[in-house]
Amino acid sequence: MDMQVIPATARRSAAPAATRRRLAGAVDRLGATASLLCAVHCALLPFVLALLPLVGLGFLAGHTFERVFVACAAALASASILAAYLRHRRPQALLLMVPGIVLLLFGVAVNIDVHVLVHTVAVVCGGVLVAGAHVTNLVLAHRHCATTHVHAAA
Repeated sequence: MDMQVIPATARRSAAPAATRRRLAGAVDRLGATASLLCAVHCALLPFVLALLPLVGLGFLAGHTFERVFVACAAALASASILAAYLRHRRPQALLLMVPGIVLLLFGVAVNIDVHVLVHTVAVVCGGVLVAGAHVTNLVLAHRHCATTHVHAAA
């Protein structure tokens, strides 16, 4: 049974790298969940608009809430996906994220009182693309980690 001996310095530096990978994965999972929730929120909002104030959630229908949510989603996606891209150098997640963010920004810039359908389609499609970018990023980061790190044989 041939076991690889890992120097003490390598063992110490592996722990922070593993922690960073776990944190990056958690951020992508959070981003994917938030983006999908945003897409569901935007898709259902026209149907439940009248009910939200009755249950104390009228703020969810506000333009300010939506704009803040889109800004946070865009910032989170940009930070996590660009950071991972610098490690794995695969553009697939970026190719989903960029048009997703553009659609989200376009959707919140559209006058919802005049073009509700355009707004809804843009933000739902943008949210789904950004969520897809996070999931793609998770897969790419996992593949990169699996192919670049040597694991000790058992």
